[in-house]
Amino acid sequence: MTSLNRKICDYISKEWIGEDQPKTQFALNHNIDEKTARRIYGDKTYTITLYTLNKICETRGIKLSEFFKLIGC
Repeated sequence: MTSLNRKICDYISKEWIGEDQPKTQFALNHNIDEKTARRIYGDKTYTITLYTLNKICETRGIKLSEFFKLIGC
């Protein structure tokens, strides 16, 4: 499970947050706390909840099943 969690956070960090985007802006755009966005991006031990992942996917207009296809699961 840890590797799947890491895969999820790494994908969000690299593909959706990126180095240049302020974590505050990502959080506001995706209806999550800034602290959560910072943890997804920088905390290698963070475990993302299904609730948080679903909120992010909903704001991006994709289903969870589509997200898991994006990351190769």
